[in-house]
Amino acid sequence: MSTLTLGEDAVYSALREVIDPELGMNLVELGLIYSVEISGANVSVRMTLTTPGCPMHDRLANGVEHAVRKIEGVQNVAVEVVWDQPWDPSMMHPEARARLGM
Repeated sequence: MSTLTLGEDAVYSALREVIDPELGMNLVELGLIYSVEISGANVSVRMTLTTPGCPMHDRLANGVEHAVRKIEGVQNVAVEVVWDQPWDPSMMHPEARARLGM
């Protein structure tokens, strides 16, 4: 179990462990994490994917849940994949865009 304490920084740190296998970058760098909400020991993550038909949908959502569950103090994790606001490359961190030559 992780030694991080429950807080937004800990959640984002855990989410950086979830790598999109097609792009080789974490979901935070890619701008796929829209929000994190913490209520007591419950964490909700709103995220998207690069395309609605992404074949990695279940794997990435499960990866998010697994990563967040490893944080000390987390009891429940809810992951919601949303399509409103559609993702586009401008949502990526500048370093990630540079690594992909954008």
